[in-house]
Amino acid sequence: MKQIGIVGGTGYTGVELIRMLSSHRGIEVSCLTSRSEAGKKVTSLYPWLPYSADLTFQEHSLDALSSCDLVFYATPNKIAMTEAAVLLERGVRVIDLSADFRFSDVALWEATYGGKHGAPDLLQEAVYGLPEKYRHKIAGARIIGNPGCYPTATALALMPLVEASALMESHIIVDGKSGASGAGRTAREDLIVAETSDNFRAYAADGHRHEPEMAHQISQMGQEVSVTFVPHLLPMIRGIEVTVYVSASLGIDDARRVFEARYDSEPFVSLAGIGKHPETRWVRGSNRCVIGLYQQRAGQLIISSVIDNLVRGAAGQAIQNMNLMLGFNEFDAIPVDALSP
Repeated sequence: MKQIGIVGGTGYTGVELIRMLSSHRGIEVSCLTSRSEAGKKVTSLYPWLPYSADLTFQEHSLDALSSCDLVFYATPNKIAMTEAAVLLERGVRVIDLSADFRFSDVALWEATYGGKHGAPDLLQEAVYGLPEKYRHKIAGARIIGNPGCYPTATALALMPLVEASALMESHIIVDGKSGASGAGRTAREDLIVAETSDNFRAYAADGHRHEPEMAHQISQMGQEVSVTFVPHLLPMIRGIEVTVYVSASLGIDDARRVFEARYDSEPFVSLAGIGKHPETRWVRGSNRCVIGLYQQRAGQLIISSVIDNLVRGAAGQAIQNMNLMLGFNEFDAIPVDALSP
């Protein structure tokens, strides 16, 4: 039985980790830390998690976390980078769900997130946790940078094309939409029901911090790219849809064959039927990504990609990475079917 720690178990991502890990037969969550909720039972805060009735939030302690085989950091940026080295030295593997280890280029990370990186030497070692691309590297890694939610949906939408060197122009446009849970659990006026319901808006159109991650990671998959990314807030809780516009050398039929061949053995990625448009409800509560392909004119491809931001875009992908790192079946404890309605 592997011992697992979770740092930051009170946010949406942390709660999803607790929920999914409760059904994993090969692990035990033995250390769950929270500075704000230490001493409280998980079920006192989240009564819908009855299988975690014995779990209690603890004061944050690296010594306590050092007894674990693997630790998840479901924390804001700039926390894992100050602690990961200590855990690695003690033989504990780390999966960071923040952005601290998503870049191999320290200068790019510092330009994107501001300030000095707390563990620049670990950036070269950390593996980007996208299993469809880096499965074998993930299995042997000590530390994983779990991809962001928008970058996950975008990378899966583009990976077959860049691997095939099918982009005719390096610049791509990504139009993203997300539910409110993507902004986290912290109370904000612009995210209350009266502000988000019956409303739709763009945000961070002058530059979003996920754009450098997209460009950095996709460029390492086969072709150098630059990205224009504009996210939008949808009046819903879960879900991400990205529509990607590219110039490509493939016609729609050839593009579909490339995608089908690339994802044929990937159970969490599938193509929508010809002429169908993926919907976020198809993946709600699931670790799946569904992709649609379209063409309005020769030389152009339009790709639609949907994921659940809290599962495939965060906790589910992190558990998939954990399974690979600890030698479990890759798909243990990971939801496949979507929730409905």
